[in-house]
Amino acid sequence: MPDPHKSLLDRLAEFLTPQPSSASERRQELIETLRAAQSEGFIDADALSMIEGVFQVGELCARDILLPRAQIDWIDVSSTVPEIIQTVISAAHSRYPVYEGTKDNVIGILLAKDLLRHASEKDFQLRDWLRPAVFIPESKRLSVLLRDFRDNRNHLAIVVDEYSSVAGIITIEDVLEQIVGDIEDEHDIDEEADNIIVLANGDIRLKGITELTQLNEALETDFDDDDVETIAGLITHHLGRVPKLGECIRIDDIEFEIQRADPRQIHVLLARRLPSEAIEPD
Repeated sequence: MPDPHKSLLDRLAEFLTPQPSSASERRQELIETLRAAQSEGFIDADALSMIEGVFQVGELCARDILLPRAQIDWIDVSSTVPEIIQTVISAAHSRYPVYEGTKDNVIGILLAKDLLRHASEKDFQLRDWLRPAVFIPESKRLSVLLRDFRDNRNHLAIVVDEYSSVAGIITIEDVLEQIVGDIEDEHDIDEEADNIIVLANGDIRLKGITELTQLNEALETDFDDDDVETIAGLITHHLGRVPKLGECIRIDDIEFEIQRADPRQIHVLLARRLPSEAIEPD
């Protein structure tokens, strides 16, 4: 921890003076100094959050924030034009991975704007309008990926695992959200929708702002914490930090899976009750 009796300038000067310490230690020193600067009014909370997000991007890999394979809206290259249009209308995204045969054989990316411009043409062939797909390993650092996105003017990458199977996709927006926070887009749930939605498989989708009283009524639980009022606050308080995208947290007999989050808060999560045989004592 920085010495509270030293001025901010003294602490910054110490950080800039070369000293034998690891990169992680130096990074933590800088973060603590910046937090002190925020508490003293030199920078605001949003600026501090973005700076911390920049550090997080340097530590995370593609596997940490990708959209899993099962949640991708795919297009089969053999689909008819009406089928493709229906997929685009239903999913309402701007880009779609197109596969041939199996979903591990991605042959390109379809942009919705290209479909809208050319689908009415008499001799329309989907293959003619596919953009090249970019493939990256799960281990690729987000800082490097962000630079690649910028330099190559690309917005989406296919993430593959060590066996060359598709693990998921990642967009430039996914990376930027780690820095600036959640960006509302077509992936976000409707702000007017209920805080609690029961899915077909029995899972319950929750907004992070769902109050504990609502959650208790829906799940017949008795979560209570004098320090927090929402499910996002309960989980963050339970962990002592904001969880990462895809992370699963068990509290009592309920498992929560984080579906959308940024460095500052949880936005969307799934809740499911664990079978009794799956519950192990803490």
